[in-house]
Amino acid sequence: MTHASILAIRSHFPALQPDAIRPPYIFFDGPGGTQMSRQALDAMVAYITGGMANLHGTFPTSVGTDALLDEGRQAVADLLNCEPQEVAFGQNMTSLAFAIARGLAGFINPGDEVVVTELDHRANVDPWVTLAKDRSAVVRFIPVSPETYTLELDDLGSLINERTKLVAVGMSSNVTGTVTPIERIIARAKEVGAITVIDAVHAVPHLPIDFRALGADVLLCSAYKFFGPHLGVAVVSAELFEKLAVYKLAPAPTDIPHKLETGTQNHEGIAGLIGALEFVQALGEGSTRKERLRAGLEAIDAYEQELAQELERFLLSVPQVRLYRAPAGTRKTPTLAFTIEGRNSREVAAWFAKHHHMCIADGHFYASTLADKLEVGAQGGWVRIGLAPYNTAEEVEQFKAALQEFLAE
Repeated sequence: MTHASILAIRSHFPALQPDAIRPPYIFFDGPGGTQMSRQALDAMVAYITGGMANLHGTFPTSVGTDALLDEGRQAVADLLNCEPQEVAFGQNMTSLAFAIARGLAGFINPGDEVVVTELDHRANVDPWVTLAKDRSAVVRFIPVSPETYTLELDDLGSLINERTKLVAVGMSSNVTGTVTPIERIIARAKEVGAITVIDAVHAVPHLPIDFRALGADVLLCSAYKFFGPHLGVAVVSAELFEKLAVYKLAPAPTDIPHKLETGTQNHEGIAGLIGALEFVQALGEGSTRKERLRAGLEAIDAYEQELAQELERFLLSVPQVRLYRAPAGTRKTPTLAFTIEGRNSREVAAWFAKHHHMCIADGHFYASTLADKLEVGAQGGWVRIGLAPYNTAEEVEQFKAALQEFLAE
């Protein structure tokens, strides 16, 4: 991406435009939620102002809403290479995970084992831990290395065994950015017949994903992490989805994917999701939406990696900073977590917001198992910078200068 193309990208985000009321923010909080693209916003407004309606009616706005949801499923299918009927929408990833966990209760028996990881956001841990507790199953954790911030997979053969019925793993860490080789984990789970659940919330904004090639059973993500509104997305393989026993109203549909979508969905949010994916595909080339989406994500990834590498080099050069980053050769997203010696992370983040209008997050980011293992709680967790395609090299330079100013004070 050229400087001109980055400026063009930034023009698609209303939150980045000059405002007489507030100072211009520098948004380094992408892992917590990206800014919304103009395409997403316009699609939401168009649906709302064009006449909102519920589903399955005979009048035009209801028929149009039915078509909107069909188009939303197809857009996600093109993004993740799955079938449209495998796509379900919900309030957020966490709510969908708990709903799916309830539906999987019949697959788990006393003495069975459920495997989760020490690296993951708790949204891909606690639904399955709760399921295990309810079914008197055993929970086992794939450990994380405190030196490399990667999962320790040498004992994968014994961790995932004939007693294992479910394996939940994140594609990439929302703290360290570590991209986990989930193909290896999925392959082992399939050898023993275990269900696999992939948390791709942090991965989808940065990496092209092929659900069919992965061979996973469930994949979860969130539209507000990739330039859209707050909306959860679940992809469930048709084979498992048909067997999933969900809590639902008696008259509600029993077919997939509708049986998982309890109650009226966020129709304007689904319109916004389609708009957000229009932004992504506009960054790539190809004869189909699927090809353009993949090319767009590849372009985003290449650009973000350049910025992240410069930021990583700088943070490693500052003696007072401890960077929690996997070593060279490990695939990573442009998310960098660090602590500053003797300083509380919340104090640090607040200083950047006050003095430089930089949106930088702090805390454990719900990766609380990792935070406990790395003993960052006493410092208020980590300071985290996450990059998006609307960030610039100039913003990175501003951060570098600001951090030096903070340390000088």
